[in-house]
Amino acid sequence: MSTIMQKIKEIEDEMAKTQKNKATSHHLGLLKAKLAKLRRDLLAPPTKGAGGGAGEGFDVTKSGDSRVGLVGFPSVGKSTLLNKLTGTFSEVASYEFTTLTCIPGVITYRGAKIQLLDLPGIIEGAKDGKGRGRQVISTARTCNCILIVLDAIKPITHKRLIEKELEGFGIRLNKEPPNLTFRKKDKGGINLTSTVTCTHLDLDTVKAICGEYRMHNADITLRYDATADDLIDVIEGSRIYMPCIYAVNKIDQITLEELEILDKLPHYCPISAHLEWNLDGLLDKIWEYLDLTRIYTKPKAMNPDYDDPVILSSKKRTVEDFCVRIHKDMLKQFKYALVWGSSAKHKPQRVGKEHELEDEDVVQIVKKI
Repeated sequence: MSTIMQKIKEIEDEMAKTQKNKATSHHLGLLKAKLAKLRRDLLAPPTKGAGGGAGEGFDVTKSGDSRVGLVGFPSVGKSTLLNKLTGTFSEVASYEFTTLTCIPGVITYRGAKIQLLDLPGIIEGAKDGKGRGRQVISTARTCNCILIVLDAIKPITHKRLIEKELEGFGIRLNKEPPNLTFRKKDKGGINLTSTVTCTHLDLDTVKAICGEYRMHNADITLRYDATADDLIDVIEGSRIYMPCIYAVNKIDQITLEELEILDKLPHYCPISAHLEWNLDGLLDKIWEYLDLTRIYTKPKAMNPDYDDPVILSSKKRTVEDFCVRIHKDMLKQFKYALVWGSSAKHKPQRVGKEHELEDEDVVQIVKKI
């Protein structure tokens, strides 16, 4: 393990002293590929025997419709925030590292059950296995949204450090997956085509990166000005892209001018967990970033059930997804569905399994006789 960390340190040092220009892009691309492979080996080494993988997270049963992970340095107020939002007790104290394991809590908001995880404070170097960083970030990877809790009176460099730790573990915050195609083949070498002008990648750099992964035959198509990091992410294939909110806590300890600046920054939500300031605003933002869809059920000849909606992801919200969410055998009896709401052209509209539902639609399933 120490050898891998030593190699990581050597590569990071070499990258730091290498000037970034067109002449060194090939060399830097190769170093980045080596670094990505070493981090993968360090954080998720092959499991041998009954010891289990070192990249495993905390054993927390997933419950509810969505999961939000509270990530941050020690003593920024994660436990207080969890206590205020969910009523779950997570120990609060003025010293660092109060929370030593993962504390789950559930809040019901707009009909959805959202599980919040208070993760132990991470430290710099977590991505390289320091502290309990591996467990913290492995559990963070299972979330649908990350809530980075920051202390308003501490330097904003904390934000960058946490982002660096999460990035090192393959979590990409508020980013879309790279718009490039990588297809392996049996022969023909490396072919690079692009629909735009490339300023970061050329054929030699691409060949160097692919060579590090022992891939010598592939077709790569770029649809935007991709970087070496983007190509490595696609080759690695284990990256997770998720929304992230920066909850800036303890705003009662800063000036109004500082608060106004924070309020204008993208993805930021100023709060005071202790005084319960703007917790409603934070919940609204969590709901927006989770991008959930509420579907109300309507039994035949009865009124819709508006108290207990079926919660779907915005990416999987067809009538088929709705049926599977209720019961896996429902599709076997499915004949058609009647839909009321914004996705229906008329009220009700008779639709099939492929129909895409919108938030707060009402659905009645008609079964085969």
